[in-house]
Amino acid sequence: MLTDPIADYLTRIRNASKARHRVVEIPASNLKKEITKVLYDKGYIFSYKFEDNAIQGVIKIALKYDPITKLPAILNLERVSKPGLRKYVHHVELPRVLNGLGIAILSTSKGVVSDKEARTMNVGGEVLCYVY
Repeated sequence: MLTDPIADYLTRIRNASKARHRVVEIPASNLKKEITKVLYDKGYIFSYKFEDNAIQGVIKIALKYDPITKLPAILNLERVSKPGLRKYVHHVELPRVLNGLGIAILSTSKGVVSDKEARTMNVGGEVLCYVY
């Protein structure tokens, strides 16, 4: 049993990226699927596929690398809100990651969105992670 499935999700992507794997498989949940969609929309992953082959299902994520330098598109993933200490922000206090070069992924009342989308919708919520 995992106490923090989002931290496990981020760690699997981080480890696969450092090991230069092309595809990583992660146990699925609705929140993980929404985070995967945000990462794809912002261009941090190449593609993804949801497979419902078992009770829980699997998310297959194809990681993205620079074709010339072979560096991964995701340099760092950082978990912000943890089960022991949740981090909530108001819409005027939304964080800027690396002065706008990275993104913060938030869980809001309008769904899981990036910090830029939350600013345009004027909603706050729980800061799940930083990606850059």
